[in-house]
Amino acid sequence: MKVVSTSPSFAKYSNEPIEFLRSHQIEFEYLPADITEAEFIEKMQGVNAAIVAFNTISEKVLDSLPDLKIVCKHGVGVDNIDVKAAQDRGVVVTNVPNANKHAVADFAFALMLSLARKIPEANDKTKKGEWPRIFGSDVYGKTLGIVGLGMIGREVAKRAKGFDMKIVAYDPYPNDAFAAEYGIEYVQLEELLTISDFITLHMPLTPQTRNLIAEKEFALMKEEAFIVNASRGGIVSEAALYEALKNGKIAGAALDVFEEEPATDHPLFEHSNFIALPHIAGYTSGAINTLGMVCVQNIVDVLVNNKEPNHVIKL
Repeated sequence: MKVVSTSPSFAKYSNEPIEFLRSHQIEFEYLPADITEAEFIEKMQGVNAAIVAFNTISEKVLDSLPDLKIVCKHGVGVDNIDVKAAQDRGVVVTNVPNANKHAVADFAFALMLSLARKIPEANDKTKKGEWPRIFGSDVYGKTLGIVGLGMIGREVAKRAKGFDMKIVAYDPYPNDAFAAEYGIEYVQLEELLTISDFITLHMPLTPQTRNLIAEKEFALMKEEAFIVNASRGGIVSEAALYEALKNGKIAGAALDVFEEEPATDHPLFEHSNFIALPHIAGYTSGAINTLGMVCVQNIVDVLVNNKEPNHVIKL
């Protein structure tokens, strides 16, 4: 039996996931994260399981790999995997929805603070020999709009309570018990955008959420508002965001995810009130090791124990 990983962070901080596979007589091999589809198909012949980050698992890929039994997303979002095609071919698809929720929530809140207090700008100017008096915006007591009150969104809400923020949320599937416990008001997306000082996005990328925040939505926001996306690229229209920042429609934005990655050159980079990060919200040593262990346990469950693994994606 053999497993291949294209995730550059798999087993990065601990060899425990690989040793766990070897203890079950499962061979392991790394492949490059930027591997082409043709190369991936070639290298995957005879392989039984794949741990993937960003490379696409398409219908063509699945048809070319008759020995493949399970695809494990080394993370949460499975928009790069054709789940229906896999399901139709009896290939199990799993993700790891809980492992990095604290890491991503911490990161999203850090981006809100960085935007409000202009920390990147102050750091840059100070290192250049200036001693600037930079005035920022308050976070304490402001209104936070959370778009997607799932596991990560709820963790962000818990952190916001420590800043005595008023929290509003939009989610098609409301969790009324959690909202009541933390004093969160559910509102429609348009109202959330209108009243929020800070907006943070925690939704999966689907046909329904693609360009969820675009020109019309930016027009609803306060000129003093900040927006953070540490979920999936494509939920925010980058062209619309560029225009909103250029024309002063909002105060600032931070993206950890982009429509096309890696985003090594982008028009948004010219805006001083824009923070760009390379899709690292979930990257802490603890979160990465947990991700890896959940993936390999799921693989062993399928290949060795002949049982259904945890966190199976079903359509």
